[in-house]
Amino acid sequence: MATNLSHVLTRTEAIATWENVMLPEIQEAYEQDGEPDYIARSEDWNNWTDMLCQDGQISDWQYENWTHPDSCGA
Repeated sequence: MATNLSHVLTRTEAIATWENVMLPEIQEAYEQDGEPDYIARSEDWNNWTDMLCQDGQISDWQYENWTHPDSCGA
């Protein structure tokens, strides 16, 4: 719950971190042909936000209501 967290990441902060840290790994692993793998990106975004929620960096509400970023083909 957000009331139990002293600080949560904003959606903008979470997207920026994911795009700078995780997306390059997805591109290296699954996009050697230059074509975006939106399925891999979306799956990784889901895993990323799950980890943030479990770690208390975002609230349950944020986890349940955030949509995928544009870089996931949303």
